[in-house]
Amino acid sequence: MSSAKPYDPFTVVLATHNPHKVKEILAIFSDTPVQFLTLDDFPGAPEVVEDGKTLEENAQKKAYEIARFTNHIALADDSGLEVDYLDGMPGVISARFAGANCSFADNNNKLLTSMKGVPTEHRRARFRCVMALAVPKGATQTVEGVLNGYITERLRGDEGFGYDPVFLVPDQGKTLAELGPTLKNSLSHRYKALQAMKPVLLRLRENILLYPGKNPPGPPTHII
Repeated sequence: MSSAKPYDPFTVVLATHNPHKVKEILAIFSDTPVQFLTLDDFPGAPEVVEDGKTLEENAQKKAYEIARFTNHIALADDSGLEVDYLDGMPGVISARFAGANCSFADNNNKLLTSMKGVPTEHRRARFRCVMALAVPKGATQTVEGVLNGYITERLRGDEGFGYDPVFLVPDQGKTLAELGPTLKNSLSHRYKALQAMKPVLLRLRENILLYPGKNPPGPPTHII
């Protein structure tokens, strides 16, 4: 069942309930004319099951289902930490690495335990973020952002969330949790993905608003 909110070409729905992600995304898009809503603005929005085998599949599925439900353009992401020593794990299961309903602390403790005694040269890792934009008729487009770094031997820093306290950014000599939100947002994998998504989203908005005669009434059917 779709939301009753009318379609608005100025508005994009962020397909997440995660307040950390919402805060980060809003900060990055603060210099754009796009207005954002979140799933909290749409009671009854489905909880999309992230059962894809890749970050791309999960991001596209979330964006598509939320766009269809809300009748708005939707933006979704899926992010994962890939550790070379662990053959790319936790990857797509990063949020539940330590099991269902686990906490950030649980995941970090499992990761540090798994990496105990591993030398620095084998602690290389990367954060990947795949961002998907979807229109209500089903078309999607994805972009990607990557941040390379290393896994530390202990928790460091009090800022951020998730794996931030164990992810060292070599150029800064600090973990993401030690950088503070402003600097982190300028370096993060999500920032890079959102920067890649900006021109896609703004071009779609321009096509809708400046060339209405070329588009049928209501939500668009294509991204480009």
